[in-house]
Amino acid sequence: MKHAPLYEALIKHTKNNKWSFHVPGHKNGHIFEKTAKPFFQPVLSLDATELTGLDDLHHPEGAILEAQELLSSFYNVKRSYFLIGGSTSGNLAMILSSFIQGDIVLVQRNCHKSVLNGLELAGAEPVFLSPEMDEDGGFPLGVSLDTVKAAIRSYPEFKGIILTNPTYYGMQQGIEDIAEVIHAHNGIVLVDEAHGAHFGLKNMPYSAIHRGADIVVQSAHKTLPALTMGAFLHVNSDQVDEYRLSQALQMVQSSSPSYLIMASLDLSRLYMENLSEADLDNIILQADEFRVFINSLHHLHTVKTPSGYVSDPLKITVQSDKDISGFELQHLFEEEGLFTELADDRNVLLILPLGTINGLTELKEVFYKISEKLSLYKNRTETIQTVSLFPTVSTLGLSYSDMKRLSVKHVQIEDAEGYAAAEAVIPYPPGIPLIAKGEKITSESIRHYLFLKEKGARFQGISEQNKMHVFDISKEQ
Repeated sequence: MKHAPLYEALIKHTKNNKWSFHVPGHKNGHIFEKTAKPFFQPVLSLDATELTGLDDLHHPEGAILEAQELLSSFYNVKRSYFLIGGSTSGNLAMILSSFIQGDIVLVQRNCHKSVLNGLELAGAEPVFLSPEMDEDGGFPLGVSLDTVKAAIRSYPEFKGIILTNPTYYGMQQGIEDIAEVIHAHNGIVLVDEAHGAHFGLKNMPYSAIHRGADIVVQSAHKTLPALTMGAFLHVNSDQVDEYRLSQALQMVQSSSPSYLIMASLDLSRLYMENLSEADLDNIILQADEFRVFINSLHHLHTVKTPSGYVSDPLKITVQSDKDISGFELQHLFEEEGLFTELADDRNVLLILPLGTINGLTELKEVFYKISEKLSLYKNRTETIQTVSLFPTVSTLGLSYSDMKRLSVKHVQIEDAEGYAAAEAVIPYPPGIPLIAKGEKITSESIRHYLFLKEKGARFQGISEQNKMHVFDISKEQ
């Protein structure tokens, strides 16, 4: 019988818990700000702690253990873990459990900032692999096998590779050949599959965990009906040191995990189990029809899947043929109540639900309206050139250990060329550093930052006045 053991344990607990003389302080929802109580009340009784019958995430023996075992069975992997700190906590844990101080690690350059943070915490030495670029979308894709082999020739003592697959835009590459090469050199394959928690369902791409990865991290909250910060980590290899992994998870995750988040993870797995073949067929049909509809409109079109890649059916990247940036197009959508996942200088990214799109008729009216508004804009006269900002294989300008010994100063980014960045400069979303901490700042990265900011991008790691932190060493060094 399909069920959700942790959720069911929480429901049972609410029926027995008459008096709360334990944390959290809202006491099953009895104490709460009255103006907000009507909105929070329905779930506050489920916001529990490690009480009798509710198990312990960091030493699971009951309902949480069973829920995680059901999860690993569903994904057909050796072991699965609930994460309550998002994919960020999973990325940190898999890196800390796989590498030690001084280890050389091959890293796909268009990685999330949490990957770089994990490498810094581990004291590893990243070797960056520049991704292929999508000509139409202008966004980074995966890394080629030739790039991986070139890095191995230069750094044969490497200990593993960290891939980001699929990309934020939903483009997935097959990693079997890369994994085979890495494993042949006794390396470990870690994959940030944050946007692929639904992979493996009918009509969806296969998960990297069944394509050669040793550990995969997935953000359940991104495409499944899980609460924000809910994620999964899957292990499917004897090469993983599960003791070190469990220790790392305890270090990077709260000792007071959210039972609401964990219950939503349990229920998300049950939701997927209960999807029928007809449900999944309808999800794909709905996505295909929506793409066709967008492409039928004037001045709007969707970005095609590049050769050699498989696209996530739940991701739609929209562009206009008018002289308008993705940020401006996103603003037009938001004025109509349609909030999208992200925008960049030329695209707007939509993430479709793993279910029925609500208000589809009204939604289409919004697209008709946007199409009409776009007719008033000038035609785009210049072809946007797609270029890669990074060398095929590169390293940081400073090691993480060197960074700890250096002082930091504030400079205008326009004057920062030649310095090593003391803080990553990150357009967010998607959270992929334009300039990584410790990376040498180039004229190209400065120009690209100024270009993106002018178009409307939001950044972390730099002030509104374009001031950033750099390490206080001479440019010649």
